[in-house]
Amino acid sequence: MNSKQTLSTPAFGLQPAPAWMAIIGFVLITALCLVAASGIARYAVPLSAFVVGAFLYFRYPVFYVSFTWWIWFLTPLLARIVDFKSGWDAQRLMLVTPFLVSLLSGITLIRYLPKAYRQGGLPLILAFVAVLYGFLIGLVKNSPMAATRASLDWFTPILFGFHLFINWRDYPKLSKTIQQTFLWGVLVSGVYGVVQYLVAPMWDRFWIIETELVTNGRPEPLGIRVFSTMHSPFPFAVAMMAGLVLLFNTKGTLRIPASVGGYLAFLLSAVRAAWGGWLVALITLLTSMKARLQRRLIISILVMSVCVIPLATIEPFSEVINTRLQSFSEIQKDTSANDRAATYEQQLNLALSDFLGQGLGGMYATNSEGQLEQVILDSGVLDLFFTLGWFGAIPYLGGIVLIIYTLLQNSELRLDSFASAARAISIGVLVQMPLGNTIVSLAGMVFWCFVAMCLAARNYYQQQKWLQSTNMAGSREQ
Repeated sequence: MNSKQTLSTPAFGLQPAPAWMAIIGFVLITALCLVAASGIARYAVPLSAFVVGAFLYFRYPVFYVSFTWWIWFLTPLLARIVDFKSGWDAQRLMLVTPFLVSLLSGITLIRYLPKAYRQGGLPLILAFVAVLYGFLIGLVKNSPMAATRASLDWFTPILFGFHLFINWRDYPKLSKTIQQTFLWGVLVSGVYGVVQYLVAPMWDRFWIIETELVTNGRPEPLGIRVFSTMHSPFPFAVAMMAGLVLLFNTKGTLRIPASVGGYLAFLLSAVRAAWGGWLVALITLLTSMKARLQRRLIISILVMSVCVIPLATIEPFSEVINTRLQSFSEIQKDTSANDRAATYEQQLNLALSDFLGQGLGGMYATNSEGQLEQVILDSGVLDLFFTLGWFGAIPYLGGIVLIIYTLLQNSELRLDSFASAARAISIGVLVQMPLGNTIVSLAGMVFWCFVAMCLAARNYYQQQKWLQSTNMAGSREQ
């Protein structure tokens, strides 16, 4: 961030006025389009979001981070409402909105890439170089359109993470912003997710029918596999997992309703990989905190359990949740698990034998109508090797290994409850990688956001330690 920029801590008031005027203006434009001319929203929402995002990026960068996350949280829901009112858009133009806003952070990469290595940004640089390699291979092996479309999924999370990392000096403001944003995000997405399960709004039914995605459940009340305001259960569950872990560090009255709605929706998404990731994150958080913070965390867990468990054990929630939980003990009879195991058996050797990789866009196919459709692999590991090959996967995985080393070695993170939560979230998302692609699109945004915040916290506290030692040395000389 430019030192001349105004950095204001968002307290969800109306200051600074220009930032809030821009955000409120975007909300009004979106609402007007939805009510009066929903078809125009397909163009007005991406354009206005990009303009507001650019204004916030340059003038109010802390607000830019929060605005970007809200665009990721809500755009799929807005797109479904527009499709329901104006007819199905096979191109799904509105879904490009989060990428447009997030890619503004690419300006940070252009400006600060030379100094990133010296500041400890090697993991992000390795990941970026690996994806750049995949993009170049994709341009050769696949259509430019497919390579470009896939590049949005792969590049965007890394660029956003790089933006957060390079601004480590503003770590306190950024951590507070992300904490507050995810608190409200869990509340809104959680409550809507429960409503989605109970009511099955017409636009959500329409979306399931048109996409023909059986993983989203049946288009009827009590039949939807919750994806809430987002576009499918897996990315929703990954984002919700992160928000629920952050809730352990949150104070205030909103924590209880956010926890109730968030955990119910999280369980109703029926994403076992995310459930396991949450458990790993919780264990990581408990074992990485100082004793005082551990006691506070245990109290938070008990309070949330008292509020959530009674609701999860009554109808109409208990049957779907218990059925999914029981599948852990009956894994051999589980169709989903067996299909995933079969995919691994068929594809793993093929993926590992491709040294060059298929490049970005290799996982996209053109349907009978000439439109790009993504070939889904339920594994980030398979997708990584299929797309980047050994030449790209080695630097990408090398960056992840460096990240793990950093997360486990830095004692400074134990003293900061947010940094401890960010480390737990990063590990919780990473362990899901064999069971889902957690490094691209929304799931990738979660992973690289919290990885970057861990790296930012490390740099920030190392600087604080250096400043303290310098001041003490100066005091002795006096």
